[in-house]
Amino acid sequence: MTEANDDPLRRFQDWMAEAIAGEPNDPNAMTLATIGSDGRPSARMVLLNGLDERGFVFYTNLGSRKAEELVAHPVAALLFHWKSLRRQVRIEGVVAPVTEAEADDYFASRPRLSQVGAWASMQSRLLPDRAELERRVADYEARFAGETVPRPPHWSGFRLLPDYYEFWQDMPFRLHDRTVWRREGQGWASAKIYP
Repeated sequence: MTEANDDPLRRFQDWMAEAIAGEPNDPNAMTLATIGSDGRPSARMVLLNGLDERGFVFYTNLGSRKAEELVAHPVAALLFHWKSLRRQVRIEGVVAPVTEAEADDYFASRPRLSQVGAWASMQSRLLPDRAELERRVADYEARFAGETVPRPPHWSGFRLLPDYYEFWQDMPFRLHDRTVWRREGQGWASAKIYP
């Protein structure tokens, strides 16, 4: 394991590898918190679909509430909670759209029914009944029968470029270990904080 004075991305990658090995369900699940037009926070679970030195990538319908909020207020917070490992990581930063090529590549890697679902779902809009969604899925399955499903123009991704990390490790008697990193210029400054 890396030490507190190392790069927080490396530490996150170490913890994620341990979560992949030990967390029973969706180790890449994360809470995404955004800011609404009324200034109210909004949070939901999404999946981390990519990670590199530039940041944390996730994908969505661009007509969804989260996408609209990210376009209006391009900052967000992420929270990874690995209950079985008794760990969590908080990450904050600025959000930017991924490139068209990145969105195309990720969309092409998805299961076909997920691709069809991206066309069929009008994410975050009112749904009269489940049968309407099933009809839309069937319509798009027929439309793309025997051919590659293209990425819809309303489906893409975002990258959170972190400027803050907090690593939390459960400890006995609620004397938890908390280490934070804040972006300083091209590097990071780290510190311990009280539990």
